[in-house]
Amino acid sequence: MYVNLNGTTTKVIVKRKAIKNIYFKWVDDDLIVTCNNYLSQNEIEKLIKKNDKSLSNLKKRTPKSDLKSNEMYYLGEKHIIEYDGVSKTYIDGNKIISKDEETLLKFLNLQCNVIFNNRLERLKIQFRDLPNFRLRIRHMTTRWGVCNIKSMTITLNSELIKKDVSLIDYVIIHELCHFKHMNHSADFWREVEKYYPYHKLARKMLRESQND
Repeated sequence: MYVNLNGTTTKVIVKRKAIKNIYFKWVDDDLIVTCNNYLSQNEIEKLIKKNDKSLSNLKKRTPKSDLKSNEMYYLGEKHIIEYDGVSKTYIDGNKIISKDEETLLKFLNLQCNVIFNNRLERLKIQFRDLPNFRLRIRHMTTRWGVCNIKSMTITLNSELIKKDVSLIDYVIIHELCHFKHMNHSADFWREVEKYYPYHKLARKMLRESQND
């Protein structure tokens, strides 16, 4: 069905489950409504209109998803996405098989946590005198990584899960070097080069991938 939401005609996809509450989420420009089997279409429309402003704000905060297509890059390799109702997401050759988009997103978030932490542990032993810091992972639109000295955190963009491991390593090394040089001076790049000699090529590849 379609509703007028904040002056825009919006496609609404209703998913019915054995639940008590109603949930809203955006997938690109579609509003997904998950509710019980007894809520009528008229009641759904009234709830959407009642929450017009909050739903519009939710859309602004929701990153665009590329999982509606039938393929994605995972660790630098193109994979076909297949949704077939399986309970657990798994990779079979060049295929990622999952129950649905929501389950696939949870799988990718888990993989970010496992792989990024694993690469960080392998790389940081090359460095001396690193401070105690923690790793954060979140979706970012303009940066691949951030080093925050004040909060002692390194933040990695969850979109890196799509990149080759060598590019993930570059971003981690880049951010670790910021603990010594909180700038992009010549000294900083010399520090990066000690651990990642091909940093110029890595930067070029990441820039080009942002424009795809």
